[in-house]
Amino acid sequence: MKYLLVIVLVLVVLWLWRSNRRAERQDKPPAQPAGRTGQPPTEVVACAVCAVHLPRSDALPGGNGFYCSDAHRRQAEG
Repeated sequence: MKYLLVIVLVLVVLWLWRSNRRAERQDKPPAQPAGRTGQPPTEVVACAVCAVHLPRSDALPGGNGFYCSDAHRRQAEG
């Protein structure tokens, strides 16, 4: 009988502890993700030859898409 009483007591304490933690989490606003909030995201494109992803500002435009290097642009268009 003592063991049953101890088990019930432990379960009640765990239940109270968990419900208290949930209440604390609901009271706090969600944390804002860290990062650059003032700049727009960078557009990423894939090379038409090797499919490497790179920022559009670094990519070389061509007739069939974007390329990661001049060699790949010549290979695709020539």
